[in-house]
This record gives sequence, C-alpha cells and structure tokens, in this order.
Amino acid sequence: MGRRTTTLTVLGACFALASTLTAGAPSAGAAQAGPRAAAPLPPVTPVPQSMSRAGDDVPVTGRVIVVADADTDVPARTRLVAELKGHGADRVDVVTPGNVPRAAAGVLTVRLGPAARPDMAEGLAGTAVPDHAEGYALRVARAGRGAQVVLGGTDGAGQFYAVQTLRQLFVRSPGGGWKVAGAQAGDFPSMPLRGTVEGFYGQPWTHAERLDQMDFYGDVKANTYVYAPKDDPYHRGKWREPYPADKLAELGELVERATANHVRFTFAVSPGESICYSDPADRKALKDKLQALYDLGTRAFSVPLDDIDHSRWNCEADRAAYGEPGTGAAGLAQADLLNDVQRGFVATHEGVWPLQMVPTEYYNHTESAYKRALREELDPAVEVMWTGVGVVPTGITNEDAEQAAKVFGRKVFVWDNYPVNDFGNTGGRLLLAPYDKREAGLSDHLSGVVANPMNQPYASKVAVFGTADFAWNDRAYDAGRNWRAAMSYLAGGDAKATGALLVFGDLEHMAPTFGDTPWQPQAPELARRVARFWTAWDEGDRTGAVRALRAYATAVEDAPATIRSGAVERGFAVDAAPWLDATELWGTATVRMLDALAARQAGDREASDRLLAESGELQRRARAMRTDPPRNAWGAVRPKVGDGVLDAFLTQAELRLRLWDSTGGARNLAPEGTASASSVEQDLDRLAARYVNDGRPDTRWASGYADDAWVQIELAEPTKVAAVTVAWESACATEYAVQTSVDGTTWRTGSTQRPESCGNDVVRLPADEAVRYVRVQGVERRTTWGYSIYELGVYGTPAS
Repeated sequence: MGRRTTTLTVLGACFALASTLTAGAPSAGAAQAGPRAAAPLPPVTPVPQSMSRAGDDVPVTGRVIVVADADTDVPARTRLVAELKGHGADRVDVVTPGNVPRAAAGVLTVRLGPAARPDMAEGLAGTAVPDHAEGYALRVARAGRGAQVVLGGTDGAGQFYAVQTLRQLFVRSPGGGWKVAGAQAGDFPSMPLRGTVEGFYGQPWTHAERLDQMDFYGDVKANTYVYAPKDDPYHRGKWREPYPADKLAELGELVERATANHVRFTFAVSPGESICYSDPADRKALKDKLQALYDLGTRAFSVPLDDIDHSRWNCEADRAAYGEPGTGAAGLAQADLLNDVQRGFVATHEGVWPLQMVPTEYYNHTESAYKRALREELDPAVEVMWTGVGVVPTGITNEDAEQAAKVFGRKVFVWDNYPVNDFGNTGGRLLLAPYDKREAGLSDHLSGVVANPMNQPYASKVAVFGTADFAWNDRAYDAGRNWRAAMSYLAGGDAKATGALLVFGDLEHMAPTFGDTPWQPQAPELARRVARFWTAWDEGDRTGAVRALRAYATAVEDAPATIRSGAVERGFAVDAAPWLDATELWGTATVRMLDALAARQAGDREASDRLLAESGELQRRARAMRTDPPRNAWGAVRPKVGDGVLDAFLTQAELRLRLWDSTGGARNLAPEGTASASSVEQDLDRLAARYVNDGRPDTRWASGYADDAWVQIELAEPTKVAAVTVAWESACATEYAVQTSVDGTTWRTGSTQRPESCGNDVVRLPADEAVRYVRVQGVERRTTWGYSIYELGVYGTPAS
C-alpha cells in the first residue's frame, strides 16, 4: 500500500457520537499561542517540543521552488516534493541555494537542508535550532512578495522529520485551495530509540505488510524496527542456517525501505535455545548470520536471549568454561558471547549501532545472580531490553525504570508488550486502546521504547502511533488526544470515518495482562452511556434513556460499514474483518433490544416480544462467529466485542423485559447483599464468594470440587424474590436448585434446574413470601472442576 498524503486537520470535527471522548488541553510542550490566537495551529503528532505561530498562513502556489543542495537528505526531499504536489502545487522546481530564479519572488519557496546552511540560518530568522540528534527547526512566514518555508535539520533524519511536521501543517483555504499554517517549531526526540519489535508468537507479518510498516514509521518519526518474529524458523530454531535466497532478497528490500524512512532495520538472531556459548563454531555461525544482513545494508543488530531455560547448559563445554549450570553462570556466559559480538563484529564494522540484547530475566527489576553477572561483565555499549515489571506490565513508572537501570548497570531499552495479542488472555481480541500508563519523565531513565505489536499489523498502528508520540515527547503526551489523532490518521482525515473508528475502538479497548485484572478497561465510553441509561430508566425517564442510548447503538451498528466504505486504510478493515462483522450484529441486536424496551413501555407486548426475539437471534449469530482463518496462536475463536459491557447490557435488558410483570423492571438487588459460599477453589482470594455479586462480569466465584457446593446472597432486607439469574462460567452444573430462606437455616427449594449448556439462566420464583437469603445449591457438576459463576442476580420487591 502506498503512502497516505491526506492532511489530518479534522480532529475537531469527528463524528458527533464519538465527540464525548473529549480532548485534553494542549500540552505546554506544544503551546500554539501566537499573533493569530483565533486561528490555532493544526495538531501535530508526535507533539513537538516547541511550536508556536510565527505569522499568517501562506498559500501553496501552483509553482513551488524547493531550494536544496548536496547535503539535503534525499528521502526528505522526495517526500517534500510529493507532499507539495499533493497539496496544490502543479510544478515543483528543485534548485540549489545560489540558483533561485528571479521569477520565484511571487511563489512559495521551500528551503530544505542542514540548519547551519547560510540561507537556512537566515530564513529561520532566530527560530532556535535544537542541539540534538534528529532535531530540526521549521519556520513558515511571508518573504517579500511571496512566502517561504524553511526546514532545517541537525542531520538527515532531522530534515526528514521537519518534512513530516510540514505534512501536518497544510490546511484548506476558503476557496478550496491549500495553504501552510504560519508556524515555527524547534523539535527533537526525547528518546533515542523509538518504534516496534516484531517479536510476537504466531503468524509473522508478510513482506508487503512490513514494507507498509516502514512507511508508517517514517510518518510517525519512529526510527527503530527490530526484526524478531518468534515463528520465523531462521530467527530462532534454525538460527545457524543461512536464509534462503528469496527470503534474503525480501530482507534486503525491507532494509532499503526502512533506510528510505530513516528507520534502523535491526536484525535479531535468537540462539539461546541451542547455542553453546563457548563454542567458536557457534560464535562464527552467529557472526556469519549477522554478516549476511550487514552486506544487505543492515546497521543495527540484536541478540535476544529471552524465553529460554537459563538454569542448564546446551553443551558440556559451557560447564568447563563457566562452571556448574545456574542463572549466575548463564549471565557470565551470555555476557561473554555478547561482548564478543559487540567487540569482534559491531565495533569492527563501519556504521553499526551498538548491539542490542534481551536478557533472560527481562520482566522484573529485582537483584539476582544473573543480573549481577550482566551488570559486572557486559560491555557498557550494549543496549539491554526490559519489558517493565511483568511481561505485560500495568504501567511503567520512573521509579521502575530507575531501579531497572541500577540492576542492569545502564539505562534500559523498553520492549513494551502492548498491543501484542499472542497470549491466552488476549484470545479473540483486537487491542485498540491508546498507548497509556507510562509515566511522563521516562525519557530521563530509558534509552528508548519499542512496542511489540499484534499479529494484525494495520490494527497495531493505533497503539504504535501512541508509542512513537510518547517516545518523542513523553512529557507532552496525552493518551486521549493521541488516540483520536491515530484514528484520524487511519481514516485519512475523514471526520465520519474517524468517529466510526473511535466507536469501534471503544469496543476493543480491553488490554489484558497475564493475570486476572486488565490494565485498560473494556468499552469505557459505552459503559458510561449504559450506566447513564439505567440511571435514567430507573428514575422514570425511560423514553429519554432509550433515545440517548439508541443513538449510540446505531453508531455501533453503522461503524463497520463506515470503516469499510473506503476512507479508512484498507489493511485495517482486513485485519479487523471478523470483529467488524461481529460488531454489526451486536450493534443491531442492541438497537432491537432498545426498541423492545420502548415497545413494552408503550404497552405493545407483541412488538416487544418480536423485537426481543430478533435481538436474541442476532446475539446468537454474533456468538457463533469465529476468527477464521486465524492469524493468532489462539486459533479460531469468537471475536470479542465490548464483552462484559455490551453483552451484560443486553442480558440485563432482556431480564427487565422477561420479568416485567413480576418486578416491574426492577433493579438487581444482589450487589447490595453479602455473598458467602460453602467453599472456594484452592482458597484462592481471586475466586472468593464476594465476586459473585460485585456487578462485574469479568470476575467469578469458584467452588471446591464437590457436587454439593453452594453460594448464597444475604439480601440487604427481606424481599419477595421473583427471579434469580445465574451467569455460569464453563464449569457449570448439570443440575442445581435455587433455594430461599427467611433465617439462613431453614431452606425452601423454589426451582430445580437442569440446563442444557453453560450460559445465562433466568430462574423464576413464586415471590409469595419475603425472604432474606437466596442460595444456588449444587446437585451435580458438569465437569471435574467445582462450580464457577460469574454473577448472581436477584430480582424482586423489598418488603419495605
């Protein structure tokens, strides 16, 4: 796929139904004050270190003069000419500084090159040039009878990034033409290393997808791509073997594309599963593998030693060289190998960046014999990668990074496992939440951040867009602002498509960890609207409640078609296809359910029942969908869409309808009660009884392994119970009873159930006396496990 040259200047005009995801205030680092306060500058991503208005906007004329010389970066010049032609210039003439034609006085002139070039320094007119690698200064202003744009870089990458900022400063003129916002900027990256590591398990990206990624990284000023796909056999299992000729040719083309976007193609070889650290033959094989890529133009290399057993040797020679197997000895062996690569390969090859490595203990910052060995023996030039505290951390703080620097003896380079979706808890998920929970100021403690993306490359752009922004200017980073900018980028600046992406992204907002608690919640915007719906409904404004939520449900229903209509990058729609199909079904199911509630409120029972049945069928179809063929290691599974929020609303709404006559659509009384149980599986607190009535569909109670286990709710006050709902996990009952009690001692069985499958059961009760206790009493388990219930609901009329 080619470059997208659409200017993204429509963030403030996003689809109205998504506009409640309100923008944060502009950061101090990107203050955009100036002489024309009424005409704010367009948003720029990554957020510049300093940007302000220098004067009026200047028009893009039909003819544009580009002033460049031999020191002008070629990729920057190429992109500049393309952007000018894409924004109104019919003719672009490239001339040297001493050969600007006299006729250029009335046309737009753009000067591109080293900031120290005399004509550049004059044109910048005092705009500060940062003293940083990859930095640039930019100024747009009137110049005599014409106008001038000056793009001065501290190096070639700085020039390229100046053009990337200019790309975002094109704005439409009232007459339909283009102009350039009158801005000045001094900008540079806060972190030296920024980008991605293709380090996931499962189907690697295709060659075409990787080429597209290189163009994307150029757009977002990311300068690092680490080639480390776990399922590339020549990266890991067959690391000693050379790549076949066709694969080597692809890698060569990828190196060229990366270089054209100022991206360091970083070639990784992961030999840890089988290497004999002390064996000269293995060391030669490793260096030969690196040499083959060096010959293709690669100038950055990594040796990951992650996800291996570092308590044993792969050969007896290592026992003789480093001692008995153990983590400390493994640290010595790894340092010895890596020092040889750094000193015997990297330092002897012109233009190669310092070696990168991934330690076996990459997931914490506690002191250990392994880390001590690396700290004391590893060459200080070697970059050490680290994921944070945990393989998938809930956040990364300055304190975390500082402690990691202490135990590894250097600033660490973060391998951030977001938005990667190759582990069990991500099954069925696209991870579209913004990059978040990384503390401002980390640039003082890190050498960089690379994101480990999803198997879905185009969908990964949402989070990677944020990673690049954060690593460029962490102190000005705003996750909400960046999320909207990312969606606008994918939508090519189209406001309606941006809004649809925001709605869809909210439904794929869950960010799991390896544990039970996600580090970003599912569907926060929908959850807020659902909560507001039930508040209004229970307070009596049922018409208003339906009207408000139905508008958003329609947006959910329509989002997939909008995303597929052409404005959004096609690759994203392909990546998200199963989730888009499911979203349309869930959205329509929600619209039907709301219409069923409205019909019942209006007294039309027949229409309500019909709409409820239609919603149920749509939900059944949505649940039957599978990600097939799958790209992920978790295989063909149900695509999850707003789970725990959207499905929970539909279940609750269905209950209100089915129990309308007996409870008047009353609320669930269980959360106000106190839960207890006969047992808890292995006495695990995360499976305790209190989770059965906490109102959260993502937590659960699980019993010990006995048929007669039970769980009960002591209600807040005596209640005539009309119905009980049981949301079973996969460890459900073949038979169970729902019992009630006035005193918690004498029990009455109100209903015995033999469900056909594990799911949501609605159990009606007589409601003929006020009771204080409601119990689900197991009779027979369906599995060898105990009973497992996500949530119990109790519906009825309190005696008071």
